[in-house]
Amino acid sequence: MVHLSLLLLVSAAAKSALAVSPYVDLGYSQYLGTAQSNGITSWWGMRFAAPPLGNLRFRSPQEPVYNETLQIANTHGLLCLATGGSPTDPTTSEDCLFADVYAPSNATAESKLPVFIWIQGGGFNANSNGNYRGDGMILASGMNMVVVTFNYRVSLYGFLASQEVVANGNTNVGLLDQRFLMQWVQKYIAAFGGDPGHVTIGGCSAGGASITFQLTAYGGRDDGLFHAAAAESASVFTILTVEQSQYQYDALVARVGCNTTADTLACLREVNATTLQANNYNIPYPGLGPNASAPLFMYDAVIDGDFVQDFSQRQFAEGNFVKVPAIYGDDTNGGTDFAPQSTANYSQMDQFLIDNYPTMTPDQITAFNYMYPEDMEFFNGTGAFWRTASNAYGELAYLCPGMFVSTAYATYSTLGSWNYRYNVEDPTQMAEGYGVPHTVETAAIWGPQYVSSTPPASYWPNGTNAGIVPVMQGYWTSFIRSYSPNTYRAPGSAVWQEWVPTTQNRIMVMTNATAMETVDINEQARCAYITANSVYWEQ
Repeated sequence: MVHLSLLLLVSAAAKSALAVSPYVDLGYSQYLGTAQSNGITSWWGMRFAAPPLGNLRFRSPQEPVYNETLQIANTHGLLCLATGGSPTDPTTSEDCLFADVYAPSNATAESKLPVFIWIQGGGFNANSNGNYRGDGMILASGMNMVVVTFNYRVSLYGFLASQEVVANGNTNVGLLDQRFLMQWVQKYIAAFGGDPGHVTIGGCSAGGASITFQLTAYGGRDDGLFHAAAAESASVFTILTVEQSQYQYDALVARVGCNTTADTLACLREVNATTLQANNYNIPYPGLGPNASAPLFMYDAVIDGDFVQDFSQRQFAEGNFVKVPAIYGDDTNGGTDFAPQSTANYSQMDQFLIDNYPTMTPDQITAFNYMYPEDMEFFNGTGAFWRTASNAYGELAYLCPGMFVSTAYATYSTLGSWNYRYNVEDPTQMAEGYGVPHTVETAAIWGPQYVSSTPPASYWPNGTNAGIVPVMQGYWTSFIRSYSPNTYRAPGSAVWQEWVPTTQNRIMVMTNATAMETVDINEQARCAYITANSVYWEQ
């Protein structure tokens, strides 16, 4: 039973028309958020879809179930189950489709504030950026935006594909979860002070890849769910067809003992999540030989002829994407988190590349060996070719595809295309050899105290890189508010010029030295080769 004082609080809040009430009635549920002392109200752990359990496993998200009990929205929802995750991890669950909303407490239902939807990363195999807090961005915007974060299904729960799943389920359900959340925003965000007609989607790593897939969804069909996009360190992995993904399904079915049943998918739906998690691990692509290792991220979006109709790079090349203002960019050393630190020679580097891009030909491997000479940077306990392999993977999987998307936007759209290279050097990361690693810019965009991961020490107040936080927040909140990173950028910060394909000019973000730069001619040549061959290695 809800305490009487709480009921009185809810009643008073509901009657107030002066500000967004901590109490919101979404029809299917009522939620009571928290009015914080910093002038921001937050709602944590709101269901935006039905629990994807039982017969809803491997199916598209469904409308949330009606609940007449007032929900106290002060606890984050559990994260979705991850590849390799412990079966007993108390922070994760298959019942994970929850959203958080942050809004200025003085907003009203008529405020129509710009909305930012954040899609977290994790290689489509984990929710790696869960529970980021929107406080920092809202404060940086002058209380002029609403922030939405959420979980979506990943790993086998979000991206299992096979002929059986097509026949009696749905493919790419993790992407469908994202789409469903966007539809939820269209229905309900006004109750939090947001404008459903002014929505920017953003994300990092696989969240950035999600931006790519949402932009090209259904062949680039514009359903009016978003109006601008900002992709940070967007990944582009090998994209398989449903038929090519069958080996993943068959292996899983065998591991959990469903291969002897007549209806293997029905059997998989009956297996409890603990058993699935105990058998949830990556395996190598078939046909790569005895030296092959599992790819970094086996479960990924698949070409299903519906949501994903072709390779991402080809869809952008042909103009089959939603035309909105767009930011893409990457970090200087985006591959150091992924290449094996023990990599000691070209043979080991080549195997790492083939393990992750299995259709690479011998001639293409030879070209990579030529394009990426031995780095000659050594760090304690690392192989001589760690940084070499990192350079190759970082440009192949992240940097070059992002530049190509910026080119596609500049070519097919007049709404604005911006690209960046994030080059903020943290002393510890530099000393350890990571350079400026994958997705480190998120700590500056959100503010170091508002991310769930451990940000570099130099980003905190009084740190050597503390000054980059207002610069990045200025660009991002300006883009969210006005569809341009320049309108409300931080005072004194550089004008971020649009990307021009012929000159390849991007902003280079660096503490006390942020400025426009032209992409190095050698990098341009490497990216031209990668772009020309991207379809051959199924990007």
